[in-house]
Amino acid sequence: MQKNLTTGSVWKTVVFFSLPYLLSYFLQTLYGMADLFIIGQFEGVASTTAVSVGSQVMHMLTVMIVGLAMGSTVSIGQAVGAGDAPRTRRSIGNTATLFLGLSLVLTVLLLLLAEPIARLMSTPEAAVAGTVDYLTICFLGIPFITAYNIISAVLRGLGDSKSPMYFIAAACAVNIGLDYLFMVVLHLGPAGAALGTTLSQTVSVLLALAAMAARKGGPGLCRADFRPCRPVMKQILRVGVPVALQDGFIQISFLLITVIANNRGLSDAAAVGIVEKIISFLFLVPSSMLSTVSALGAQSVGAGKPERARHILRCALLIAVAFGLCAAAVMQRFAEPVVGLFTDAAAPGGADVVRLGGQYLRGYVWDCVFAGMHFSFSGYFCACGRSSLSFLHNVAAILLVRVPGAYLTSVLFPNTLLPMGLATAAGSLLSVLICIAAYQLMCRGGQQGGTKALSER
Repeated sequence: MQKNLTTGSVWKTVVFFSLPYLLSYFLQTLYGMADLFIIGQFEGVASTTAVSVGSQVMHMLTVMIVGLAMGSTVSIGQAVGAGDAPRTRRSIGNTATLFLGLSLVLTVLLLLLAEPIARLMSTPEAAVAGTVDYLTICFLGIPFITAYNIISAVLRGLGDSKSPMYFIAAACAVNIGLDYLFMVVLHLGPAGAALGTTLSQTVSVLLALAAMAARKGGPGLCRADFRPCRPVMKQILRVGVPVALQDGFIQISFLLITVIANNRGLSDAAAVGIVEKIISFLFLVPSSMLSTVSALGAQSVGAGKPERARHILRCALLIAVAFGLCAAAVMQRFAEPVVGLFTDAAAPGGADVVRLGGQYLRGYVWDCVFAGMHFSFSGYFCACGRSSLSFLHNVAAILLVRVPGAYLTSVLFPNTLLPMGLATAAGSLLSVLICIAAYQLMCRGGQQGGTKALSER
């Protein structure tokens, strides 16, 4: 179950570890894309908008949970790299304790805030009821969403990136089947989309727990490992909190962009929502690079091999940039046909959604290049125990470029969404420049020594 990945070819390790990550992200993205595709074919623009707005809220919540879990992946990975079995067990047990409590608190709090959140998003009135239904059902499933992502974080910290892929593959198949049942056969609309997502996520958790219980050679946890341990909790939170906040601010910036689009009208809102789903699919490679660098880099740091961690970063950067350039080139040619997959151009307002979505996608897609770069750097910073750098560069990009740029371009160019898409990509470009500067300073200042010390505390 536990794999030490601090030896052998770096390229081979990165590719073979990241592929299951990539497939897992692909399958998880199919959740939201299947919801949007099916409801776009069988319901109107209002239902499509409800699912797109509600799924953006859920995506924000999920990425924050995943970001916080990054602290667990790094803590476990450093312990595995150092060959410290007791610390590995304590990290796993404390992760379970921390996130169980968090998921219960979030469930109660967010159920009380479902309608205010929908209103805060400036959701068009025709889509408010559907958005509230979607959010209420999804909020009830937060314990299962949290459980799946925490199990995945633990397994990846142990060097296993394949098992989460199998769990999510089964859940994805269940989700697509339930979507057709609830939305096409039973005509439950946005509520049906939420039911399909929540029930399928429950399936993935049950499968994961059953597989872990049946597996031999596990870490051998005991009751004492689940008791809160101050040094372990501190290390998990030291890495995880900045990443969670960073991911939260990123998602808030995209939600603000959604609010800006919602205020432009129903067609603009639907177009932006559809493109966000498409971009989440294109971001599979950049996201897998962040997770791969953080997990593999953490093991290398724990083993006292800082140069290997830097080599992992360089491999990830090359993969991310090559993919981003290819994606950008393809979408310049096929933007409208891709958007058209998620809405009926012949329906009222459908042609406008396709036209506006194509404009937004052509500008936004360049973010694949720049986001891939700063995701890779962020994974490296997390592996080194310096996730605050990731937080700082993302906040700077949001406050200085992404949100003000989207607002200004919306005002200055009311008839097209292309400049709004370019403004989003420009924010990531600023992040890349800050990351390069921070990386150079770390290398010159000998920060790897501080990294090793962190892994020993």
